[in-house]
Amino acid sequence: MGLQVGLVYDLRGDYLAQGYTQEQVAEFDSDATINALEEAIGSLGHGTERIGNAFSLCKRLAAGERWQLIFNIAEGLRGRSRESQVPAILELYGVGYTFSDPLVCAATLDKAVAKRLLQSAGLPTARFRVVAGADDLADADALGLEFPLFAKPVAEGTGKGIDGSSRVDSAAQLREVCARLVKQFDQPVLVEEYLPGREFTTGVLGCGGKARVMGTIELRMRERAGTDIYSYQMKEQCEELVDYLPMAAGDLRRRVEDLALRAYRLLECRDAGRVDMRLDRAGGPAFLEINPLPGLHPTHSDLPMIATQEGMSYVELIGSIINSAAERLGIGHEV
Repeated sequence: MGLQVGLVYDLRGDYLAQGYTQEQVAEFDSDATINALEEAIGSLGHGTERIGNAFSLCKRLAAGERWQLIFNIAEGLRGRSRESQVPAILELYGVGYTFSDPLVCAATLDKAVAKRLLQSAGLPTARFRVVAGADDLADADALGLEFPLFAKPVAEGTGKGIDGSSRVDSAAQLREVCARLVKQFDQPVLVEEYLPGREFTTGVLGCGGKARVMGTIELRMRERAGTDIYSYQMKEQCEELVDYLPMAAGDLRRRVEDLALRAYRLLECRDAGRVDMRLDRAGGPAFLEINPLPGLHPTHSDLPMIATQEGMSYVELIGSIINSAAERLGIGHEV
């Protein structure tokens, strides 16, 4: 007997209909993703029910509805703790769910908080500062960072706020970029020393000591992209502008995947996640950020692409996530 699984998500179309822009809803899911997810869960022998976003979830929980497991991929709408909203609501009502808890979702969405936690454990990540406004840049030298730098919103995903101007080579440019980002996204800017090397993303499955690396892909911008920065535009047009390549076996891959697994465990992510890294000036892997709610479009999102590369079907990937959640919650059966 399978589980009754409720699906909680933010649908792009719902928010576009309310007047939000394409960039504002970039982290949200398409109908294609929800259709694929529902089909995969059903093929594993589970029943599914579409709940929708956090507002719909609140109404239905308050009305007394319950599910054995919530498959949560809702990104949330406002604030740096927005990815924590659905997990927090579910914990209030005592309903089990997939992926990480509220603390982890908040700490990882704020990239500066995540980097501080990694630094405290001695894991490599680029030196950085958080810029909240013009006063923080009165003296760029006071930041104590070496140009070139890289600037991006401190709590956004899907490459939002990242473009060709994100690499910064002067104090004047830094002031201009930070002022624009603070105004546009109404949040501080993460300014870090630029990592010039190759970029990788590693998929991790499971929880705690049972967490394991699924695989790693290298991201290379095509010549027509005109930049090596994996920006919002690159992610939206990845089929035309980006090559996703299997990372060759060897010492570098072992070091990249070791860092990814250590970061995943240190930050206490659960069930599945994705860790982004880039090589520093010395050629060593350095942590960029981690996504505890990875995109799940079967062909467009990085985690399913890693699964496909490693010979794991989309259905097997979704089954692994559900099994991990069910095991730690003590519910259902393995599929």
